[in-house]
Amino acid sequence: MVSSKKKKLYYRLGLWQTLAVMVLLAGAVTLLCLWIQPNSLRSVVKILIAHPKLIVLNCLPVGLLILALTFLLRNVFSAACLTAAFWTALSLANRIKLEVRDEPVFLRDFGLLKEAGSAAHSYDIHWPWTVIAVILIFLCVLLLLSRLIGCRATALPRRPLLRLASALGSLAVLILLIFTVYATDGLYDTYSAYNGYYIPGVFNDVGFPYCFCHTATLYSLDKPAGFSKSEAVAWDQGGTAGEGKQVNVIMVMNEAFSDLTDDPAFTYSTKDDPLTNLHAVEKSAHCISGHVVVPGFAGGTANTEFDVLTGMQTNALSATTTSAFRAVNRNLDSLFRVFNADGYDTLFMHPGDSWFYNRENVYQWLGAEQIQFAEDMQNLQYKGRWVTDDYMAGRIEEQFEDAVSAGKPLFNYTPTIQNHMSYTADKYGAGYVFPPVQTSANLSDQAKTLLNVYIEGARDADAMLGRLTKYFSESDEPVVLVFWGDHRPYLGDNQLAYKELGMNLTPQENGTESFLDAYETPYVIWANDAGAQALDWDETVASMDLPKDGRISACYLGATVLELTGRGGENPWFDYLTQVRRELPVIQKETYVEGDGSLITSGSLTTAQQDLVSKLRCWSYYKLKYKDVN
Repeated sequence: MVSSKKKKLYYRLGLWQTLAVMVLLAGAVTLLCLWIQPNSLRSVVKILIAHPKLIVLNCLPVGLLILALTFLLRNVFSAACLTAAFWTALSLANRIKLEVRDEPVFLRDFGLLKEAGSAAHSYDIHWPWTVIAVILIFLCVLLLLSRLIGCRATALPRRPLLRLASALGSLAVLILLIFTVYATDGLYDTYSAYNGYYIPGVFNDVGFPYCFCHTATLYSLDKPAGFSKSEAVAWDQGGTAGEGKQVNVIMVMNEAFSDLTDDPAFTYSTKDDPLTNLHAVEKSAHCISGHVVVPGFAGGTANTEFDVLTGMQTNALSATTTSAFRAVNRNLDSLFRVFNADGYDTLFMHPGDSWFYNRENVYQWLGAEQIQFAEDMQNLQYKGRWVTDDYMAGRIEEQFEDAVSAGKPLFNYTPTIQNHMSYTADKYGAGYVFPPVQTSANLSDQAKTLLNVYIEGARDADAMLGRLTKYFSESDEPVVLVFWGDHRPYLGDNQLAYKELGMNLTPQENGTESFLDAYETPYVIWANDAGAQALDWDETVASMDLPKDGRISACYLGATVLELTGRGGENPWFDYLTQVRRELPVIQKETYVEGDGSLITSGSLTTAQQDLVSKLRCWSYYKLKYKDVN
């Protein structure tokens, strides 16, 4: 009798009915996922209506998972219930992570569940109980429907192997789409939010399911050949803090700073040289100068920060990673931690938004004691839309004076932002008059504008260097100032201005000087008189075996500062970087420069050099993946 009643209540769907219900349920689950996010659902729906393909791209991962589970369970509502549980849990986690850390959920977070559990207590999490209640009610409704409505025997395969094969086929299609359609930057950029650099905003505006699938293939870490965790653990032992000289260290990474105008195509005289201060500092008695080979051409500021501060290389993390800061998700060894251990006040300052490149989280993981962004600064001064280099010079001076008053040495790392692209005629406001570029090259109007605007910013950057060296030269406190550019400027599509100047830059062609030229920016490591005396400058610099041409990879710059300030022996990782730098001062993708200045490719490395590079890669992987840093 009971069985008979159940049969009367149990409705069975045909094939087309099952497919129709599947589409509706996929849409409902997707809509719920979008509603869960902290932004307005109305604004997201408006974007989806304007870009109908986005509806498909958000629904497809949900629908294909429902399809796969329907084949396995032979019940579309059971499949939808499990799918909804998975996607709503992810969406809820994304909402909470956005609210506490302003960072979305990525696929790599699945490998950090232990860290997430241990770190959860450090955040003030406000659980959205109304949202959780709606999710539970939705799941209960689907579960109830699964008990009342099934599928006809002819609607779906009945044999277990065929059902399994169908389910696996559906999942295979989803995986294929993730590695092709969803991984396509061109498609993603088409739908990016108003600010593509603000990843949380993109997730909110474009849709969580689509963005989650898009980033599934990004920010990964490739396991190097021959990696052994136990071996890496052994490498990472040792080091004694407190061995270095107590000199203040100020590191300034200036936006797009380059010595572009030193190219023969320019005709500036000594009187109107845009880089007067750089050239004067390079010739001063207490200065190390040359070119640093950075990870990116015409962009990638945060990647240079990563390379300099950690000694690891963005370009070696994986075949797909383009943003090192997005691959960081745990505490790491860095210059901040070395100086922290030596009793320094450590400070990171950036005159932009805290979310930019996820810096607000990354610099906590890097160990900076103080972290300041534009919102933490008063009386900001702008030239166009960006905070001026001159303002940041004043800010550096203020923080230095505070540290001196507190009686503690200072380690300060400051990127600037004034000379950020785009170099359009209205960059500094309508009517701003730019000094015309002085060159013998025949330039188009577009190239002239790009160069006029960029070089104006380079003048201001050079003035910042001049102001800081003058200020610190008048101080009795020992100071080392490090000043360099994060990357060459972007000067038009297909290197427009570079080509018109006759400069041969080939950022895609490994193994050539023109390849390395694309990634070089100038650097100076300068000490005031007190700093030079404290460091025994001449003797110390002579012992460092720096390359004669002054060219080093960005990953060595931090280690060079530690060696100069007497911190060899404090950290085994940075000591190893110093060892590798003496043998291979430049490592850039598949291109290398040997200690004698010879340029070679990976195929020409000796066995000993291959071992050095392999250890570098394996050690980096261990630090990013496994090492626990308190």
